[in-house]
Amino acid sequence: MSVFTTLSLDEVRQWLAPFNVGELHTLRGIAAGITNTNYFVETSQARFVLTVFEKNDFDELPYFVRLMTHLSHHGILCPTPIVDAAGIALQRIHGKPALMVSCLKGTDVSQPNLTQIEAVAQTLARMHVASADFHEQSHNQRGQGWRVMTAQQVMPKLAPVQQHLLQEELDFQHGLDLSGLPHGVIHGDLFRDNVLFDGDALGGFIDFYYACHDVLAYDVAIAVNEWCVDAATGMFVDDKLATFMNAYQSVRPFTAVEKSAWPALLRRAALRFWLSRLYDFYYPVAGELTHAKDPAHFERVLLNRKVLT
Repeated sequence: MSVFTTLSLDEVRQWLAPFNVGELHTLRGIAAGITNTNYFVETSQARFVLTVFEKNDFDELPYFVRLMTHLSHHGILCPTPIVDAAGIALQRIHGKPALMVSCLKGTDVSQPNLTQIEAVAQTLARMHVASADFHEQSHNQRGQGWRVMTAQQVMPKLAPVQQHLLQEELDFQHGLDLSGLPHGVIHGDLFRDNVLFDGDALGGFIDFYYACHDVLAYDVAIAVNEWCVDAATGMFVDDKLATFMNAYQSVRPFTAVEKSAWPALLRRAALRFWLSRLYDFYYPVAGELTHAKDPAHFERVLLNRKVLT
Protein backbone atom coordinates (compact mmCIF):
# COMPACT_ATOMS: atom_id res chain seq x y z
CA MET A 1 0.00 0.00 0.00
CA SER A 2 3.00 2.29 -0.21
CA VAL A 3 3.76 4.10 -3.44
CA PHE A 4 6.46 2.34 -5.44
CA THR A 5 4.91 3.12 -8.84
CA THR A 6 4.21 6.81 -9.30
CA LEU A 7 1.15 7.56 -11.44
CA SER A 8 -0.05 10.85 -12.94
CA LEU A 9 -3.59 12.10 -13.34
CA ASP A 10 -3.32 11.81 -17.11
CA GLU A 11 -2.11 8.19 -16.92
CA VAL A 12 -4.94 7.17 -14.63
CA ARG A 13 -7.51 9.11 -16.65
CA GLN A 14 -6.48 7.13 -19.72
CA TRP A 15 -6.44 3.87 -17.76
CA LEU A 16 -10.00 4.53 -16.54
CA ALA A 17 -11.38 5.03 -20.05
CA PRO A 18 -12.79 1.45 -20.41
CA PHE A 19 -14.56 1.73 -17.03
CA ASN A 20 -17.96 3.31 -16.53
CA VAL A 21 -16.97 5.20 -13.38
CA GLY A 22 -17.33 8.83 -14.37
CA GLU A 23 -14.76 11.61 -14.72
CA LEU A 24 -11.54 11.45 -12.71
CA HIS A 25 -11.34 14.22 -10.10
CA THR A 26 -8.47 13.41 -7.75
CA LEU A 27 -5.67 10.87 -7.30
CA ARG A 28 -3.87 10.41 -3.98
CA GLY A 29 -1.23 7.88 -2.92
CA ILE A 30 -1.85 5.79 0.20
CA ALA A 31 1.14 5.71 2.53
CA ALA A 32 0.19 2.81 4.83
CA GLY A 33 1.52 -0.69 4.18
CA ILE A 34 4.67 -2.02 2.57
CA THR A 35 3.90 -4.39 -0.33
CA ASN A 36 1.86 -2.87 -3.18
CA THR A 37 1.20 0.60 -4.59
CA ASN A 38 -2.22 1.98 -3.72
CA TYR A 39 -4.05 5.15 -4.70
CA PHE A 40 -7.38 6.65 -3.79
CA VAL A 41 -9.18 7.39 -7.05
CA GLU A 42 -12.09 9.82 -6.79
CA THR A 43 -14.40 10.26 -9.76
CA SER A 44 -17.66 12.06 -10.41
CA GLN A 45 -19.47 8.84 -9.42
CA ALA A 46 -17.63 7.37 -6.44
CA ARG A 47 -14.34 6.79 -4.65
CA PHE A 48 -12.23 3.73 -5.45
CA VAL A 49 -8.88 2.18 -4.54
CA LEU A 50 -6.45 1.42 -7.36
CA THR A 51 -3.78 -1.19 -6.55
CA VAL A 52 -0.66 -1.72 -8.62
CA PHE A 53 0.87 -5.09 -7.76
CA GLU A 54 4.61 -4.89 -7.27
CA LYS A 55 5.36 -8.57 -6.58
CA ASN A 56 2.47 -10.67 -7.93
CA ASP A 57 2.45 -12.11 -11.42
CA PHE A 58 -0.66 -11.42 -13.49
CA ASP A 59 -1.77 -15.06 -13.45
CA GLU A 60 -1.70 -15.16 -9.63
CA LEU A 61 -4.31 -12.44 -9.26
CA PRO A 62 -7.62 -13.79 -10.67
CA TYR A 63 -7.92 -15.88 -7.49
CA PHE A 64 -8.10 -12.74 -5.34
CA VAL A 65 -10.58 -11.06 -7.69
CA ARG A 66 -12.91 -14.06 -7.62
CA LEU A 67 -12.51 -14.46 -3.84
CA MET A 68 -13.46 -10.86 -3.07
CA THR A 69 -16.38 -11.11 -5.47
CA HIS A 70 -17.52 -14.34 -3.77
CA LEU A 71 -17.25 -12.85 -0.27
CA SER A 72 -19.08 -9.67 -1.31
CA HIS A 73 -21.92 -11.77 -2.69
CA HIS A 74 -22.09 -13.60 0.66
CA GLY A 75 -22.48 -10.39 2.64
CA ILE A 76 -18.90 -10.11 3.92
CA LEU A 77 -17.82 -6.47 4.07
CA CYS A 78 -14.85 -6.31 1.72
CA PRO A 79 -13.85 -4.46 -1.47
CA THR A 80 -15.73 -5.35 -4.65
CA PRO A 81 -13.59 -5.56 -7.82
CA ILE A 82 -14.65 -3.08 -10.50
CA VAL A 83 -14.93 -4.44 -14.04
CA ASP A 84 -14.66 -2.61 -17.35
CA ALA A 85 -17.21 -2.60 -20.19
CA ALA A 86 -16.03 -6.08 -21.19
CA GLY A 87 -16.47 -7.47 -17.69
CA ILE A 88 -12.72 -7.60 -16.98
CA ALA A 89 -11.30 -6.39 -13.65
CA LEU A 90 -7.56 -7.02 -13.97
CA GLN A 91 -5.65 -4.62 -16.22
CA ARG A 92 -2.06 -3.38 -16.59
CA ILE A 93 -0.47 -0.02 -15.89
CA HIS A 94 3.25 0.70 -16.24
CA GLY A 95 3.49 -2.92 -17.37
CA LYS A 96 2.32 -4.14 -13.94
CA PRO A 97 -0.95 -5.81 -12.96
CA ALA A 98 -3.54 -3.38 -11.62
CA LEU A 99 -6.97 -3.70 -10.03
CA MET A 100 -9.55 -1.14 -8.94
CA VAL A 101 -11.98 -1.96 -6.14
CA SER A 102 -14.76 -0.19 -4.27
CA CYS A 103 -13.69 2.05 -1.41
CA LEU A 104 -15.19 1.02 1.92
CA LYS A 105 -16.37 3.42 4.61
CA GLY A 106 -14.22 4.21 7.59
CA THR A 107 -10.60 4.32 8.67
CA ASP A 108 -8.30 1.98 10.54
CA VAL A 109 -8.04 2.28 14.33
CA SER A 110 -4.83 2.28 16.33
CA GLN A 111 -6.42 1.47 19.71
CA PRO A 112 -9.43 -0.81 19.11
CA ASN A 113 -12.07 -1.09 21.82
CA LEU A 114 -13.86 -4.27 22.82
CA THR A 115 -16.87 -3.56 20.61
CA GLN A 116 -14.62 -3.20 17.58
CA ILE A 117 -12.64 -6.33 18.48
CA GLU A 118 -15.89 -8.28 18.78
CA ALA A 119 -16.98 -7.09 15.31
CA VAL A 120 -13.64 -8.14 13.77
CA ALA A 121 -13.79 -11.59 15.34
CA GLN A 122 -17.37 -12.28 14.28
CA THR A 123 -16.73 -11.06 10.73
CA LEU A 124 -13.60 -13.20 10.45
CA ALA A 125 -15.60 -16.25 11.54
CA ARG A 126 -18.38 -15.43 9.07
CA MET A 127 -15.75 -15.03 6.34
CA HIS A 128 -14.39 -18.49 7.14
CA VAL A 129 -17.90 -19.96 6.98
CA ALA A 130 -18.81 -18.06 3.78
CA SER A 131 -15.69 -19.29 2.01
CA ALA A 132 -16.57 -22.96 2.59
CA ASP A 133 -18.17 -23.13 -0.86
CA PHE A 134 -15.37 -21.21 -2.57
CA HIS A 135 -13.62 -24.15 -4.17
CA GLU A 136 -10.54 -22.50 -5.67
CA GLN A 137 -7.32 -22.96 -3.75
CA SER A 138 -4.20 -20.83 -3.61
CA HIS A 139 -1.10 -21.92 -1.71
CA ASN A 140 0.23 -19.84 1.17
CA GLN A 141 2.91 -17.50 -0.19
CA ARG A 142 4.34 -17.27 3.33
CA GLY A 143 4.41 -20.96 4.21
CA GLN A 144 7.21 -23.34 5.18
CA GLY A 145 9.37 -22.77 2.10
CA TRP A 146 9.17 -19.01 2.50
CA ARG A 147 9.98 -19.24 6.22
CA VAL A 148 13.15 -21.23 5.55
CA MET A 149 14.29 -19.04 2.65
CA THR A 150 13.63 -15.78 4.50
CA ALA A 151 15.34 -17.05 7.65
CA GLN A 152 18.46 -17.85 5.63
CA GLN A 153 18.50 -14.29 4.31
CA VAL A 154 18.06 -12.50 7.63
CA MET A 155 19.98 -14.90 9.90
CA PRO A 156 23.43 -13.29 9.29
CA LYS A 157 22.01 -9.92 10.33
CA LEU A 158 20.88 -11.11 13.76
CA ALA A 159 22.57 -11.27 17.13
CA PRO A 160 23.46 -14.79 18.36
CA VAL A 161 20.54 -14.92 20.80
CA GLN A 162 18.14 -13.98 17.99
CA GLN A 163 19.68 -16.56 15.69
CA HIS A 164 19.11 -19.22 18.33
CA LEU A 165 15.48 -18.16 18.82
CA LEU A 166 14.83 -18.16 15.08
CA GLN A 167 16.43 -21.55 14.41
CA GLU A 168 14.69 -23.14 17.39
CA GLU A 169 11.31 -21.88 16.18
CA LEU A 170 11.93 -23.00 12.61
CA ASP A 171 12.72 -26.51 13.88
CA PHE A 172 9.61 -26.53 16.05
CA GLN A 173 7.31 -25.43 13.23
CA HIS A 174 8.84 -27.87 10.76
CA GLY A 175 7.91 -30.74 13.06
CA LEU A 176 4.21 -29.81 13.28
CA ASP A 177 1.53 -31.83 11.49
CA LEU A 178 -1.52 -29.60 11.00
CA SER A 179 -3.12 -31.67 8.24
CA GLY A 180 -5.99 -32.76 10.50
CA LEU A 181 -7.13 -29.22 11.31
CA PRO A 182 -10.01 -27.52 9.45
CA HIS A 183 -8.70 -25.73 6.35
CA GLY A 184 -10.24 -23.07 4.15
CA VAL A 185 -9.75 -19.54 2.89
CA ILE A 186 -7.79 -17.34 5.29
CA HIS A 187 -7.18 -13.60 5.04
CA GLY A 188 -3.61 -14.10 6.19
CA ASP A 189 -2.91 -10.46 7.11
CA LEU A 190 -5.77 -9.20 9.27
CA PHE A 191 -3.92 -6.34 10.92
CA ARG A 192 -5.48 -3.13 12.17
CA ASP A 193 -4.51 -1.26 9.00
CA ASN A 194 -6.45 -3.84 6.98
CA VAL A 195 -9.74 -3.29 8.81
CA LEU A 196 -11.85 -0.14 8.52
CA PHE A 197 -14.28 1.27 11.08
CA ASP A 198 -16.86 4.04 10.93
CA GLY A 199 -17.09 4.68 14.66
CA ASP A 200 -17.79 1.28 16.17
CA ALA A 201 -19.42 0.04 12.96
CA LEU A 202 -17.22 -2.25 10.89
CA GLY A 203 -16.59 -0.82 7.45
CA GLY A 204 -14.91 -3.96 6.19
CA PHE A 205 -11.76 -6.01 5.64
CA ILE A 206 -9.30 -4.90 2.97
CA ASP A 207 -6.05 -6.11 1.37
CA PHE A 208 -6.80 -9.75 0.59
CA TYR A 209 -3.58 -10.29 -1.34
CA TYR A 210 -2.13 -12.76 1.18
CA ALA A 211 -5.37 -14.74 1.24
CA CYS A 212 -4.88 -18.45 0.60
CA HIS A 213 -6.03 -21.95 1.54
CA ASP A 214 -4.63 -22.79 4.96
CA VAL A 215 -5.53 -23.68 8.54
CA LEU A 216 -8.50 -21.55 9.63
CA ALA A 217 -7.33 -21.31 13.24
CA TYR A 218 -3.97 -19.97 11.98
CA ASP A 219 -5.89 -16.98 10.61
CA VAL A 220 -7.38 -16.47 14.07
CA ALA A 221 -3.90 -16.69 15.61
CA ILE A 222 -2.62 -13.99 13.24
CA ALA A 223 -5.54 -11.78 14.22
CA VAL A 224 -5.31 -12.14 18.01
CA ASN A 225 -1.54 -11.56 17.89
CA GLU A 226 -2.43 -8.16 16.43
CA TRP A 227 -5.72 -7.11 17.98
CA CYS A 228 -5.29 -8.43 21.53
CA VAL A 229 -1.67 -7.61 22.39
CA ASP A 230 0.07 -5.04 24.56
CA ALA A 231 2.48 -3.30 22.19
CA ALA A 232 5.14 -2.69 24.85
CA THR A 233 5.42 -6.26 26.09
CA GLY A 234 3.97 -8.52 23.38
CA MET A 235 1.72 -10.11 26.02
CA PHE A 236 -1.98 -10.70 25.53
CA VAL A 237 -4.46 -8.26 27.06
CA ASP A 238 -6.80 -10.69 28.76
CA ASP A 239 -10.14 -8.97 28.19
CA LYS A 240 -9.35 -8.31 24.53
CA LEU A 241 -8.32 -11.92 23.94
CA ALA A 242 -11.41 -13.26 25.71
CA THR A 243 -13.67 -10.93 23.74
CA PHE A 244 -12.12 -11.95 20.43
CA MET A 245 -12.20 -15.69 21.06
CA ASN A 246 -15.74 -15.70 22.47
CA ALA A 247 -17.03 -13.65 19.54
CA TYR A 248 -15.29 -15.80 16.93
CA GLN A 249 -16.46 -19.07 18.46
CA SER A 250 -20.03 -17.81 18.77
CA VAL A 251 -20.05 -18.12 14.95
CA ARG A 252 -17.55 -20.95 14.31
CA PRO A 253 -16.54 -22.94 17.40
CA PHE A 254 -13.06 -24.45 17.49
CA THR A 255 -12.77 -28.20 17.17
CA ALA A 256 -10.85 -30.25 19.71
CA VAL A 257 -7.83 -30.52 17.39
CA GLU A 258 -7.81 -26.76 16.87
CA LYS A 259 -7.79 -26.18 20.60
CA SER A 260 -4.89 -28.62 20.97
CA ALA A 261 -2.84 -26.92 18.22
CA TRP A 262 -3.69 -23.37 19.32
CA PRO A 263 -0.44 -22.55 21.21
CA ALA A 264 1.66 -23.76 18.28
CA LEU A 265 -0.42 -21.72 15.82
CA LEU A 266 0.12 -18.59 17.91
CA ARG A 267 3.86 -19.21 17.63
CA ARG A 268 3.64 -19.79 13.86
CA ALA A 269 1.74 -16.53 13.42
CA ALA A 270 4.32 -14.61 15.45
CA LEU A 271 7.20 -16.19 13.50
CA ARG A 272 5.65 -15.34 10.14
CA PHE A 273 5.48 -11.62 10.92
CA TRP A 274 8.80 -11.47 12.74
CA LEU A 275 10.41 -12.88 9.60
CA SER A 276 8.61 -10.57 7.19
CA ARG A 277 9.43 -7.51 9.26
CA LEU A 278 13.05 -8.57 9.58
CA TYR A 279 13.28 -8.96 5.81
CA ASP A 280 11.64 -5.59 5.13
CA PHE A 281 13.92 -3.93 7.69
CA TYR A 282 17.18 -5.35 6.34
CA TYR A 283 16.24 -5.44 2.65
CA PRO A 284 14.01 -2.41 2.07
CA VAL A 285 12.53 -1.73 -1.35
CA ALA A 286 13.07 1.83 -2.51
CA GLY A 287 9.77 3.65 -2.87
CA GLU A 288 7.98 6.91 -2.33
CA LEU A 289 6.13 7.14 1.03
CA THR A 290 7.38 3.70 2.15
CA HIS A 291 8.06 2.63 5.71
CA ALA A 292 9.11 -0.58 7.44
CA LYS A 293 7.51 -1.79 10.66
CA ASP A 294 9.56 -2.62 13.75
CA PRO A 295 10.57 -6.32 13.76
CA ALA A 296 11.34 -6.23 17.50
CA HIS A 297 7.61 -6.19 18.27
CA PHE A 298 7.03 -9.67 16.86
CA GLU A 299 10.20 -10.96 18.45
CA ARG A 300 8.60 -10.03 21.79
CA VAL A 301 5.31 -11.63 20.73
CA LEU A 302 7.07 -14.86 19.77
CA LEU A 303 8.95 -15.01 23.07
CA ASN A 304 5.67 -14.61 24.94
CA ARG A 305 3.92 -17.29 22.86
CA LYS A 306 6.73 -19.79 23.51
CA VAL A 307 5.98 -19.46 27.21
CA LEU A 308 2.38 -20.55 26.56
CA THR A 309 3.37 -23.80 24.84
